[in-house]
Amino acid sequence: MAGEKKLHTRVIDARDINKAQEQIAQAGRILAGGGLVAFPTETVYGLGANALNGPAVEKIFNAKGRPSDNPLIVHVDRADKIRELAQNIPPEAWCLAKHFWPGPLTLVLPKQEIVPREVSGGLKTVAVRIPDHPVALALLKTAGVPVAAPSANLSGRPSPTTAGHVLDDLDGRIDAVVDGGPCGVGVESTVLSIENGQPVVLRPGGVTPEQITQVLGKVCAVAAWQEQSGDAPPSPGLKYTHYAPQAPMYLLLGKPEAVAEKMQAMRDEFWAQSQKVGLLLSRELSNRVTADAVEVLGERDRPVELAANLYSALRRLDETDCDVILAEGYNDEGMGFALMNRMAKAAGPRVLCLE
Repeated sequence: MAGEKKLHTRVIDARDINKAQEQIAQAGRILAGGGLVAFPTETVYGLGANALNGPAVEKIFNAKGRPSDNPLIVHVDRADKIRELAQNIPPEAWCLAKHFWPGPLTLVLPKQEIVPREVSGGLKTVAVRIPDHPVALALLKTAGVPVAAPSANLSGRPSPTTAGHVLDDLDGRIDAVVDGGPCGVGVESTVLSIENGQPVVLRPGGVTPEQITQVLGKVCAVAAWQEQSGDAPPSPGLKYTHYAPQAPMYLLLGKPEAVAEKMQAMRDEFWAQSQKVGLLLSRELSNRVTADAVEVLGERDRPVELAANLYSALRRLDETDCDVILAEGYNDEGMGFALMNRMAKAAGPRVLCLE
């Protein structure tokens, strides 16, 4: 069961990669042998297993408490290796790989038979990418196998951006975690499919639709998969609650003045009920609203900074034992699209649009 602690989780310090080559090689051997290793990428920490070993991949779901119909992303260290995993690869995919790999872009492609069902979630496709992190690339090279890796957290929790976050959730449930320092992007990769030459974003992330459109010269669409449809999710991060802190979070959308006023009113209402209130907001609004705990993500017009700090801030608010979190919403253009996607997922039905 996911809640049982059976393993001794080894922590491998790879923050100085030049001094950690042998330790990284040991982690690679754990992966090749069917074990679970958490490792850093430029987006978030991933929980890896040999993608060609179905029983090893099944351990990921058990450790995370992750539903088995949720597909996984397979990580490789060279673009030519995707031919082992995918077939009928369209020219648009190679073009995007040339521009964005290594980087936070995942391509969904028709899968080869060698890819086990545990990786694909029962779909006829496989999601692949090359991470842009020296430790991840060194680990993939030494492992010598493609590595399936969702985020290294308990299912539904904020994704981990440090090795400490991984241990908070998975200590005793995995074989090892490779500490490569904090992640730079801070939100997961963009997941993209190509349907009859048309690029379609299945999950927003570190590469924006505008960037994809610019490279391909084709307008990048955004899929609107509905959980109520009963169909299997075509991408990680679509089905079930994701990225959520332990306390219920309210997401307030609108002009900064209206958001500040509403936050103050809601804070007072919760205080009247003896509730401990946490705030998640911009530097600009932090001068206007106070509460029991305050996390500042950054400046409103810097969505890359806001996104990079999101998950760490949510985890710190959890540590304060807040009863409720009030969060400021932002512009959803560019990197703000991925940021707001994650914040809306964390809030669930508690999204308030202020006019």
